[in-house]
This record gives sequence, structure tokens and C-alpha cells, in this order.
Amino acid sequence: MRAQSSATSTTAIAVPASRDHRTLGTGQAALGVIAFSLTFPSTAWGLQSFGPWSLVAVRSVLAALVAGGCLLAAGVPLPERRHLPGLAVVAGGVVLGFPLLSTLALRTSTTSHAAVVVGLLPLTTAVCSALRMGHRPPRRFWLAALTGAAAVLAFTLGQGGGGLTAADGFLFGALLVCAAGYTEGGRLARVMPGWQVIGWALVLCLPLSVPAAALALSYEPVRLTGHGVAGVLWVSVVSQFLGLVVWYRGMAAIGIPKASQLQLAQPLLTLVWSALLLGEHLTAAAPLTAVAVLVCIAVTQRS
Repeated sequence: MRAQSSATSTTAIAVPASRDHRTLGTGQAALGVIAFSLTFPSTAWGLQSFGPWSLVAVRSVLAALVAGGCLLAAGVPLPERRHLPGLAVVAGGVVLGFPLLSTLALRTSTTSHAAVVVGLLPLTTAVCSALRMGHRPPRRFWLAALTGAAAVLAFTLGQGGGGLTAADGFLFGALLVCAAGYTEGGRLARVMPGWQVIGWALVLCLPLSVPAAALALSYEPVRLTGHGVAGVLWVSVVSQFLGLVVWYRGMAAIGIPKASQLQLAQPLLTLVWSALLLGEHLTAAAPLTAVAVLVCIAVTQRS
């Protein structure tokens, strides 16, 4: 009877602790989604003070300094040599490729338009993961993925007067490189904490990002404004590093499928921010397409 009572007591204590852990994880993942949803509006603000090349290089340097400080304070050892190729893919996709291509797109594209197109990122990442990891999703998954892609393509063609613009080309390229970076980062996160993956990817870019920042700043004029400084600080410190820290922690606590469900709200949140912070006028097609993509992603998650 004592053993049974003790077991019952232990179970009763463990359940609330587990629930608290899941609640904390959900809150952390939600903070990550909010951080990411503000990336495009913050980039648009940053472009008010910096040129596109300067903005990307400066955000990479600032994020790397924060990440390097955290790695140093935590006493994290250098990554093993066998992980360097994977970290290079993460750096090329998440640290350099996606920020550069999306920033170039936002010179001529609205943030609401970019949010809808990049709303395909979870689907693109899933497809890239299936190809990289050898996963075999069911037919329903691929049908939903193709439907979501068709919805975004129809939206971009409609917005572009029947053709794709240069900004759309940058955005589709950003999707591909970011999906590759996310996939490789997810693979590396199995053997090291996720925040260390993005942290080392940022630090490894310093030999390239520091001279790139110096060169870009010497050619592109800088006109500091309150919005411009706030924008570059947000994309550097929050979107590029701290947002990923809480996002990875949230995924570890509640699992990737549940965390991904929270990310479904990201394009819609960006639409709200673009209207509130930038005063952009939203056409009916933007939220409708975002909802259509959300439904398609939800189907892939259930598959």
C-alpha cells in the first residue's frame, strides 16, 4: 500500500510539472513566431537608413557579436570539424542568403506581399527535409503542398499583372535557401542545442560579414532615423538570434509538430504589422491567400 501510495503521489506531482513545462515551451515558441513576424516590417524600417547590402552585412555582424558573447559566456567548445559543412549550409541559407534576398525584394515589394509568398516556407522546408532526410510523406502531404504553392503563385501573378517581378524572384530564391538552412539546422540540432547551431553559423560568417559591412557602408549612404535604427536592431538581435533561441527551446519542449502549428499564424501576423507599422493597404487577395496557405500547411502537419 505504501509503494502504491508513493507511486500515486509521484505521478500527481509529475503531471503539473510536465504541464508547466509544456506551457513554458508554448510561450517560448509563440515569442519566436512574434519575433519572426516582425522581420519584414523591421527590414522595411531598416532600409530607411541603410542600403540593402549594408543592412544585411550590419545585421549579420551585430547578431554574430551577440551570439559569440553568449557562446563565450556559456563556455561552449568549438564545433567538431564534421559539423562544419552543415553549419556552412545554415550560414549560407539563414544568415546570409535569406536576409539578403528578402531585403533586395523589399526594395520594390510591400511587406504584405512578401509575407504571403514567404508563407510557403514551412511547406518548402518540409519538401527540402523529405529530400534531404529521405522521408516519405503520404500523398495527401504532397497534394496540400502543391495546392499551397499554386495559391501563392496565383497571388504573385495576380499582383504582378500576370507576370513575375524581380522581387518575386528574390523571394522564391529566399524560400529555397532558407529551407535548406532550416533543414540542415534541424539535422544538426539533433547533436547540439539549436541556439548553438545558429550561434556558430553567425560567428563563422564574421570573416565575411565584417569586411562586407565595411565595404557596403563605404559605398551606400547611411541616413540614421529612429525607425531605421530600431529596424536594424530588431532584425539583428531579435530576428537573427534571440528569436531563434526561444523558438528552438519551444520546439524542444513541445515538439516540432506543435511548434509548427503556432508558426501558421506568422504570415497573418506580418500582414497586421505591415498595416499598423507601415500603413500598407491590404488587398483582399493577401489575407485570403495567407489563409489558404495556412490551411494547406495544417493539412501537411496532420499528414
